Amino acid sequence: MSPSVTGLLVLLLIALSSSTQAAIERSEEESRGLYQLWLAKHRKSYNAIGENEKRFEIFKDNLKFIDEHNSVSGQTYKLGLNKFADLTNEEYRSKYLGARFDPEKLVLKAKNASPRYAHVHGEKLPKAVDWRTNGAVNHVKDQGQCGSCWAFSTIATVEAINKIVTGNMTSLSEQELVDCDRTYDAGCNGGLMDHAFEFILKNGGIDSEEDYPYKAVDGQCDQSKKSNNVVSIDGFEDVPPFNERALKKAVAHQPISVAIEASGRALQLYQSGVFTGACGTELDHAVVAVGYGTDNGVDYWIVRNSWGNGWGENGYIRIERNTHMFTGRCGIAMQPSYPVKNSNNPIKPYWGNAEEGEARSA
Repeated sequence: MSPSVTGLLVLLLIALSSSTQAAIERSEEESRGLYQLWLAKHRKSYNAIGENEKRFEIFKDNLKFIDEHNSVSGQTYKLGLNKFADLTNEEYRSKYLGARFDPEKLVLKAKNASPRYAHVHGEKLPKAVDWRTNGAVNHVKDQGQCGSCWAFSTIATVEAINKIVTGNMTSLSEQELVDCDRTYDAGCNGGLMDHAFEFILKNGGIDSEEDYPYKAVDGQCDQSKKSNNVVSIDGFEDVPPFNERALKKAVAHQPISVAIEASGRALQLYQSGVFTGACGTELDHAVVAVGYGTDNGVDYWIVRNSWGNGWGENGYIRIERNTHMFTGRCGIAMQPSYPVKNSNNPIKPYWGNAEEGEARSA
């Protein structure tokens, strides 16, 4: 990161820190100054007549929302002027959310869920797991303004299980799924991870990102690259849904594809901390659960997003765990699934901290 960008970040943090002390009313001059800093940081400019002023008004409204949230004491998470600060919530939803979940299929998925990660009373699981520390999670990628979150979630878990089984981290192609997986999925117009797993399975594998790079647009399927399979899977399964204990067991074994409702304004402007904000169960975004832990008594999931490392905690969000809602916070426990890859070598069942008994619901 260049010194100039670092300086801009520091100035933005200083300006926003005052909002944690008490609700404030920012002057027009101060708000415009923050806007100019934000434009420089994100390398944005608006040249169309009236567009810059329109974006400033949206930015100013989001800034007020951020200040009001951060001024409330006891919050477990903070909001900030991230990459979406110049978008209305409607614009954010239309450009960046793209999962296609059919509520009617939830019952069928529940019936067909694999018992592999079903919760067993009294079993021991690690207190905390973070697959990033074991090299099983690739760098955070950016889907751009394409509703391909489903492809990024799918690829991340295939990359992870391949690393766990073979020891090799190979960056795989989301664009192949966007272009070629068209039986049920719809490229930038959304899709579902189970359908993508099925495509990879039937195709005999998936190409590398290097060979079939991401373009953030729908394209014609490259048949020669479609047949260039560098990583394969042997199947895919669903975690028993509506059960955070089963999801915890699954995440202790491998990163898991999950879906959440991400349409809320607080999640749009999320910056750091454990997200305990309002969100429902209208699933509209696919992400990856790569671990779990506890912070100041609040249990959380570590969730890898696909909006680049300039959003959230370097591209991640921690979402409250053990909410005692059967859906989990933001519906995270409703549709978890994962790829299966077999090996002649035994797979370590848990890569986490020292084991502990399940003394309470988890």
